[in-house]
Amino acid sequence: MLLLSDLQKSISTHLEKNAFFINGCFHSYYDFAIAMSKIRKAIQSNISETEKHIGLVTNDDLETYAAIIALWFEGKACVPISPEAPKNRNKNIIRQALIRTIIDSSEKPQFPEYNLIGSRKLPESELDLAPKNTSNQELAYILFTSGTTGQPKGVPITRENLDCFNTAFWEIGFNIDDDDRCLQMFELTFDFSVVSYLVPLLKGACQYTIPKNVIKYGYIYQLMDEQKLTFAGLVPSVLYYLCPHFDEINLPDMKYCIFCGEALPLDITEEWARCLPKAEIFNFYGPTEQTVFCTYYPFDRTSRNKTHNGVLSIGKAMKGTKTIVVDESNHRSPPGGKGELCLAGIQLTPGYWNDERKNKEAFFLSNTSGRDERFYKTGDLCFIDEDGDIMYLGRIDSQTKIQGFRVELGEIEFHVKSFLDKTNVAAMVLTDKTGNTEIGLVIESREFDTTPLDNYLKIRMPAYMIPKKVRFVDFLPLNTNGKTNKKQLQQLFGNSAHE
Repeated sequence: MLLLSDLQKSISTHLEKNAFFINGCFHSYYDFAIAMSKIRKAIQSNISETEKHIGLVTNDDLETYAAIIALWFEGKACVPISPEAPKNRNKNIIRQALIRTIIDSSEKPQFPEYNLIGSRKLPESELDLAPKNTSNQELAYILFTSGTTGQPKGVPITRENLDCFNTAFWEIGFNIDDDDRCLQMFELTFDFSVVSYLVPLLKGACQYTIPKNVIKYGYIYQLMDEQKLTFAGLVPSVLYYLCPHFDEINLPDMKYCIFCGEALPLDITEEWARCLPKAEIFNFYGPTEQTVFCTYYPFDRTSRNKTHNGVLSIGKAMKGTKTIVVDESNHRSPPGGKGELCLAGIQLTPGYWNDERKNKEAFFLSNTSGRDERFYKTGDLCFIDEDGDIMYLGRIDSQTKIQGFRVELGEIEFHVKSFLDKTNVAAMVLTDKTGNTEIGLVIESREFDTTPLDNYLKIRMPAYMIPKKVRFVDFLPLNTNGKTNKKQLQQLFGNSAHE
């Protein structure tokens, strides 16, 4: 795996440089290498060769990041587990991924019943930075995303997938070196984090993380300003929080700012660009299934940018990815025709973890260049213009993004119906006054106190999936196809409705 060789070389070369800034403290690459080596020794002593999927509690500390790379160097797959997520959800993930061992740097581990490696108090170890020889078909990680049945679905990513993503990313032309300072704002269960920690590690740069006990969006600007950051990966929702302060923001040291995870509006991007007078800005797109992201569009400061309904184009495919647009029968749409965006190539996951039903729904074969290729149906409505740029029109299904996290509205509806004994409900996306997305819920019932429902949902779903606004109706209206008419229901929320 070329990526691991590059990581080994970078870490070994930059031992005296700062690698992380976490909770106000710098940690060198030597500190990182020592932490990695300790964890590798613990893995060798406590985990058998045949045990491949290892749980990792995603704390914001040096040991957690070191554990990711240690697992890869030991030929293991990392399964991130958020300590903030409901325990039942995490137990579901642990069960699905067949996890027996969990690495946790916490003082009080949440999962003492499993084979536990407490990564913070391990004995000293000599440096061990040589990765084991492992097949590229072995997994690098499994990320669990929201599922329509109420059960998170696993997306496994192989070492080959990750290797090819890494190659394609750098071929775009990013110039990062050991003097750069990079933002890492994401929870490690969100795949955009992979870019945020790999970019600096591969180049000997320093990455700056966001403590979990701070006001996140205010701290992001503080870091950018005080530490003179040069590279930042953001979700567009960050801009809505920072927008009231744009007149005060000036970040001349920023070289690159990349976006992914949500549709990126042109108007706020233009305003943000004035805050970063020297930065190149890119809009990336891609589902977890295609290894982080796979298309990109460079924002142009000097001429007109391509948009549809005010949303910036998601551009063209990165190297190794193929894109097509198809109709409901998986036949290719004519040039410029609208349809579902589908992806193929060497970044594509082998398929959902132990879910053949979902695999049959999401993947299909299409003949390209004289041979059948396996494509993934993204659920995104798009068209490709005459220049080959992809224009994003919205979701075909009920999946959406909240704060950059992928959410199936069907999962929310599933849990609500479970509590309400299958009462008819509809979940939908709303936009608050600051332009951020949230969940609205319509219940087919007389009005009642929803506090018990909220309490029920809080132990089953992350906070960003909990409905923020609730309305009651006598019955849910249907459209001409016999489906719930969500456009009509959105009117119940007035200006909060998100089309």
